[in-house]
Amino acid sequence: MMSGQLSLDLQVPFNTQREANIAWGTLSVDPEPKRGGCKKTLTVKDTVLHVHLEAQEARSLRVGMNSFLDHLNLVVNTIEQFGPPRPVDTS
Repeated sequence: MMSGQLSLDLQVPFNTQREANIAWGTLSVDPEPKRGGCKKTLTVKDTVLHVHLEAQEARSLRVGMNSFLDHLNLVVNTIEQFGPPRPVDTS
């Protein structure tokens, strides 16, 4: 077991800020399970989704990252399958 906090930062660019916000909204819904030992923080700035993962152990960080990337892949494929999101009409 490694001592100290390990972290991973990832920046995921999207075509539009709306797509980045959709990814954020979809991926930030479920908190990481406590038993997993990995903490996830997501933010959006402009068209980029910023991901920060922290864990005490390399294995926990790897598992958390793999899980996140699987979910991210599903979100990106869904956006591509259904096309760019249309603006919401608020009138």
